[in-house]
Amino acid sequence: MYAYYYLFFNFYRRKFKMKFLTEYRNPEIVKYYISAIKKTVTRDWEIMEICGGQTHSLVKNGLLDLLPKKITMVHGPGCPVCVTPISLIDKAVALMEQGVILCSFGDMVRVPGSKKSLLQAKAEGGNLRILYSPLEAVNIAMENPEKQVVFFAVGFETTAPGNALAIVHAQKLGITNFSLLTSHVLVIPAMEAILDDKFCRIHAFLGAGHVCTITGFKEYHPIAEKYRVPVVISGFEPADLLKAIYHAVIQLEQGKYKVENCYERWVKEEGNLPAQKIMNEIFEIGEQEWRGIGKIADSGLVIRKKYQDYDASKKFSIETHSSSTNKNCIAGEILRGNKKPFHCPEFGKTCKPDNPLGAPMVSSEGACAAYYNYY
Repeated sequence: MYAYYYLFFNFYRRKFKMKFLTEYRNPEIVKYYISAIKKTVTRDWEIMEICGGQTHSLVKNGLLDLLPKKITMVHGPGCPVCVTPISLIDKAVALMEQGVILCSFGDMVRVPGSKKSLLQAKAEGGNLRILYSPLEAVNIAMENPEKQVVFFAVGFETTAPGNALAIVHAQKLGITNFSLLTSHVLVIPAMEAILDDKFCRIHAFLGAGHVCTITGFKEYHPIAEKYRVPVVISGFEPADLLKAIYHAVIQLEQGKYKVENCYERWVKEEGNLPAQKIMNEIFEIGEQEWRGIGKIADSGLVIRKKYQDYDASKKFSIETHSSSTNKNCIAGEILRGNKKPFHCPEFGKTCKPDNPLGAPMVSSEGACAAYYNYY
């Protein structure tokens, strides 16, 4: 039966060629995969998609409603904005209040801190610049030598090479008034923390394709073997996600647990070696706090001691205290995959995009924002 589906998909792939973005949204291919999943699944399975971008695509395209009821998609902690700790947002706000030019991607500016967001700090007179690249922050530092410039470097392994390159660029130019405030988190330690939880009910994972574009997927093999869970690397379009879900279901139904790459057009097993080289030159692995989850050992990237002049946490003396999320917000439970946004009594009531209680409602990759916008 599986061989039949494989040949059938190859027919569709040849027929539609699957070269362009629109073809990965082709309704006929979506119908095929939904039908194939329904014919294959015989038991209840819970599959976690790691990435918030995958969550948004599943919700936006109505795929959760098309999947058979035996398949439950669980939304994981793969939203870097959502897992950035409150204490770090408070530190960024404090830097602005000290007269630092704070640079950030736009998705961070409305995330609540313990007292205020970056946008609220800007409204009170803080100097906030919204950028598209950390290299822009280096240029701002060069243009404003009398000011300290800090780039709020948030993200998974995907954004780490670009942030590392900013430090290299600043060093080559001899710029000393530039630094990074980092909150870089790693995917695999988060997966292990979820799987080690005694309440874990995850049967398989969809790996984040953009992360694997940088890191490759060699390090996923020990996870699949140790925990006996399939890991299927997926893209973000409907055909990408349904193909990966289908391959995960085949493995689960056959009692197999291996790593499969269903995002072949971008992901190679070894990943992007030049990007890894620059990332490893600037950063080393260290403990990282995850908002709503807590500290996870060896789950973050911290700036190496030899580059500490570019580490805002070392450069500026700012005391912040660990803060919990709003007591009415269940973001931690959502990020761990234990609950869905609609389980929150404040969802769509006191918690909305224009008044978020937690990061998942305001982030462009947050599960709460996806459910609010598309359900």
